[in-house]
Amino acid sequence: MSDGAVRLGIWLSTEEHDPRALVAQARDAEAAGFPTAMISDHLQPWVRHQGQASHVWTVIGGISQATDAIEVGTGVVALLDRNDPINVAQAAATAAVMLEGRFFLGVGTGERLNEQPFGTRWPSPGERRERLIEGIEVIRSLWKDEPAVHRGEWWTVEHLRLMTLPASPPPIYVASSGRRSAALAGEHGDGLIAVEPNAQIVDVFHATGSADAPCLAQLHLSLADTDDAALDNAWEWWPNGAVAPTLLSELARPEHFEAIAAGTERDRISDTVVCATDADAVIGAIDRFVGAGYGTVYLHQIGPDQSRLLDMATTELLPHYGP
Repeated sequence: MSDGAVRLGIWLSTEEHDPRALVAQARDAEAAGFPTAMISDHLQPWVRHQGQASHVWTVIGGISQATDAIEVGTGVVALLDRNDPINVAQAAATAAVMLEGRFFLGVGTGERLNEQPFGTRWPSPGERRERLIEGIEVIRSLWKDEPAVHRGEWWTVEHLRLMTLPASPPPIYVASSGRRSAALAGEHGDGLIAVEPNAQIVDVFHATGSADAPCLAQLHLSLADTDDAALDNAWEWWPNGAVAPTLLSELARPEHFEAIAAGTERDRISDTVVCATDADAVIGAIDRFVGAGYGTVYLHQIGPDQSRLLDMATTELLPHYGP
């Protein structure tokens, strides 16, 4: 067994799969032994070939009725034009009730891809962080089972009391990619969500928050019969993985991601996606996250062949890491 304790979760990609398929994937992941799942929240797919972008809260409602034990969280909801904190607080509270305590709310500063359709100005990263901090405050105030009033710089609540609330408020985990957002997660969140095995992000998060707060990570996989087939699968379904991280939040349309990817070397996809034929490469990638301080790693199998990951998890990955 690898050093360090880790939980393995399944990543549900709303950009790639029909909402009915996502519900089935969550049910199958639970049956395979995964204790937790995280589901993306997108208004548009990264590229048009992915072909989907279902409403995350509707899908979560379906998952709540198709599963009994698996934890489910959002990865992640942006508190900007598309998602007012009032709407998010109500949706998350309802999800927590339906899932009976097995829900967490993942939030972040968002991508222009999901906000541009509203025709509003795309804020700077600093402004988005300010909106997120205030939005978290609003959400927590609305979960207190008492009337809430808030008149802030970015958000307003006029005498609202949410009536459908869980017995305990769900935790709020904050997506982070650098020191500023990691500090934000430590100061204002209950946990951290990241996409690279960066120990510095974990250190900043724990230094500004609780040393015991959970750190969650997303790991992109492309599993196939051969290395070339795995690379082909990743390039076909996840070319946005070759786009520089600095551009991921700034591009406005799926066509823009396609254009950037078209001018990028195909092999670059392996910088962000583990293209593999067996469990050894996957275990090595998981262990890098464990070594950086992450306690839960969500596995995202790119493309339509989801059974390949479930089979590997059942026979090799979950037994390797133990209960």
